[in-house]
Amino acid sequence: MTANRRSSLGWGLILGLGLSVLALAVLYWAGFRLMRHGDGPPAQAERKPLCYVSATDKSFIRFAPGKDDKGQDLVAVYPTQPGAPASSRTVKYWMSPTDPKYIRDKPGKDPQGQELVAFLGEMGTPAAPAAPAAKKERKIKYWVSPMDPGYVSDKPGKAPCGMDLVPVYEDEPTAKKERKIKYWVAPMDPTYIRDEPGKSPMGMDLVPVYEDEPGAAQEGTIAVDPRLMQSMGVRTTKVEVKDISRTIRAVGQVTYDERNLTVVTTKLPGWVERLYVKATGDPIRRGQNLLSLYSPDLVTTQEEYLLALKNLKTMGKSGIPEFQKGAQRLLDAARQRLNYWDIPNSQIATLERTGEVKKTLTLVAPVNGIVIKRMVTEGQMVQAGMPLLEVADLSTIWVEADVYEYELPWLKVGQHATMTLTYLPGETFHGRVQYIYPFLKEATRTARLRLAFPNPGLKLKPDMYAQVEIVSPLKEQTVVIPTEAVINTGEKQHVFVALGQGRFAPREIKLGVQGNDGLVQVLAGLKGGEDVVTSAQFLLDSESRFREAIAQMLKGGGSQEGEKKAAPAPAHPPGHQH
Repeated sequence: MTANRRSSLGWGLILGLGLSVLALAVLYWAGFRLMRHGDGPPAQAERKPLCYVSATDKSFIRFAPGKDDKGQDLVAVYPTQPGAPASSRTVKYWMSPTDPKYIRDKPGKDPQGQELVAFLGEMGTPAAPAAPAAKKERKIKYWVSPMDPGYVSDKPGKAPCGMDLVPVYEDEPTAKKERKIKYWVAPMDPTYIRDEPGKSPMGMDLVPVYEDEPGAAQEGTIAVDPRLMQSMGVRTTKVEVKDISRTIRAVGQVTYDERNLTVVTTKLPGWVERLYVKATGDPIRRGQNLLSLYSPDLVTTQEEYLLALKNLKTMGKSGIPEFQKGAQRLLDAARQRLNYWDIPNSQIATLERTGEVKKTLTLVAPVNGIVIKRMVTEGQMVQAGMPLLEVADLSTIWVEADVYEYELPWLKVGQHATMTLTYLPGETFHGRVQYIYPFLKEATRTARLRLAFPNPGLKLKPDMYAQVEIVSPLKEQTVVIPTEAVINTGEKQHVFVALGQGRFAPREIKLGVQGNDGLVQVLAGLKGGEDVVTSAQFLLDSESRFREAIAQMLKGGGSQEGEKKAAPAPAHPPGHQH
């Protein structure tokens, strides 16, 4: 290598080093200016969207940007800051406590059988926090779970549900008031209580119980850790305002409609000369001949009528008015006697025209029906007023059924009823409640109903057994809850109302009638939309009484070796039932 080339290489290296130093100086100056320009509080932890939803259908949930079924862009949902006021963009969703990717728009369980935890989200780009005064650094007081404000840590990390903890600054309105811890309790053993933090016998961190927890001022209100809630099997349901009905089922017996029973009798003595109805069960029609009756009295009265008629004609020729009136009175009296014996006017007219006395009187059917009793035989002598035949019209039948005493409030006259019979499978008859008897059976403590059913084709036969069903709804919608949510002490009824975030409060209610599907009417104490506990409420009841005992002990100031010892639990009211 020549001297010239070595000289050129040296100058090139020097020039390159100079340019590098200049570039570094420029970058340092630019970074310094950028830091000066951005001087202020540390940037908030980046808020990642929990999911993406449709702007018009909140049940359309995805975990990546995209479009919904209508082609609209999905909107990101971010966790709301603790204490942030609700707005039109705030939505409520439910998330699995162990899988942040399992989000639903209504309560339920995840694939592992765990109850979903409610949280509030903010749709759209989250609002940027107000810029503090220049050169004023914001100091983080603690870190909190976005889904459980009771989960607090002094350093960043993960919440039990897997989400990043959110910082809470000292200059935020929600952080101005310091929460005062009342005592510490083991998360899996509510009876293990300390007045300072530490470990439970199971090695778990003690959980703080704050004095300012919502609902703490209400007597008996308790707070349960979400993990403990799962182990206890606590389930809740919404209080609904809906129609309630009750289906009343009973066994009934088919019987005759007593209003359609008729007894055929005679008003004069005699002998049955001919009987047209030969057997019980024969159908008859109105006007049909039933029997012919020979009666000497009938023969004598017809002869007297003919003599009175002849006498009237004779006296009419005499021209003496008194004689004519006397003959007319005798004729009217004989005719009236025939009418009293149910002799039809057509037969009297035939007697006047022919002058022939009929030996027998023919009795005809007064109604349509079936002969259910035949109490006379051909040739038999009968007396006046003696029942001869009993006829029943089966076009309509009665069904008498027994119902329990507590079902009477659901029943009223005129209600629709359905009936099925074992000998007619698949066929249903429709009728009405006709009468509710005003007394009970002493032996069975049941009330009797009378229902009326049409009987086309005479399929329904008296003395049959039938299954009767009456669906009775209330006239207006009412507040209803499941019966398993009610704690009955014998004197009063209570439920546990879920206040959110693991808090529960007992509440006295007044119950009404009990309907189908295990629903019961609530007359007072609850309103639609509230959440009530339907399982493990007896554990909550014991926990509530235990907390009351602790509160009484704390008021007395008693403690020994740092452990809060609970006073004896208050006695249960008389008739308490678990």
